[in-house]
Amino acid sequence: MRAPIRSMTRIAVAAALLGSALTFGRVAVAEEAEAVAPAEAAEAGHHPSVPEVIFDHVSDGRDISFENPITGAAATINLPELHVGGFDLSITRHTVFLWLAMVVVIVVVSLAARKRSLVPRGFYSVIEVFVKFVREELAEKNIGKHHGDAYVPFLATLFFVILTANLIGLIPFAAAATGNINVTLGLAILTFIVTLFAGMKGQGVVGFWAHIVPQGVPLWLYPIMLPVEILSMLTKPFALTIRLFANMVAGHIVLFFLLGLIFLLQGVGPYIAPVSVAFATGVYFLELFVALLQAYIFTMLSALFIGMASHSH
Repeated sequence: MRAPIRSMTRIAVAAALLGSALTFGRVAVAEEAEAVAPAEAAEAGHHPSVPEVIFDHVSDGRDISFENPITGAAATINLPELHVGGFDLSITRHTVFLWLAMVVVIVVVSLAARKRSLVPRGFYSVIEVFVKFVREELAEKNIGKHHGDAYVPFLATLFFVILTANLIGLIPFAAAATGNINVTLGLAILTFIVTLFAGMKGQGVVGFWAHIVPQGVPLWLYPIMLPVEILSMLTKPFALTIRLFANMVAGHIVLFFLLGLIFLLQGVGPYIAPVSVAFATGVYFLELFVALLQAYIFTMLSALFIGMASHSH
């Protein structure tokens, strides 16, 4: 058990760094516009509307704010800016919480590995349950018993990092790193690379690319089927990216809008407040389930893609 756990911590670092690098790249274009808008609004004496506040909370930025919802007072931590060779590598809000998720996974898994025993208990028993589920229900069933164990550390890392990032996003004043399309794209690219590696390892480099078009297809259909199969291969990481990103962003927007109804309907706000808070509480608990579900779906689809690539079709 210790060897897979050590592998999980290494891959967690790689996933976090890849997602962070892609998050950095976004800042050069988008953050300049985001940074100018609040300043201009402040000079004009404009008070942000409820939608503006909501989208400011779910979008990325170069600061972390701790705002009092009653008084409106806020303590803001401005994140450092870094420019290297014309590239904006500034640390952003989502990068910080992605790194936090990575640290939590490394610490919890490392502590669990140190406390392993013949009879599982504490952190170790929890980690063992999840790893066993990933191995038996995802890796072995989608990749195969003979090859599945080799990919358990990678799949378990995806599951733990995504689940932790999703749950951190539900903490007040925190942000969901998986609500940033650059982070989900980074994780999807990592899965795509592992999928190509698994395919070339299982079938051989020549065999993998030779069988990219299903066997039995007439040669005259190859000019049509080859682009289709290549496009199909590229749409898999795209599907992983959009699925996780859209679900996490949509859930947070719904949650904030339910609370925002109190301020949108100012005349009847006090009467709407109990209903809005009740529905928001229900959505919040639903988001806890969605956080687990999306981590499972991303990991399951990754295992499925790896298994499909490992065997010729």
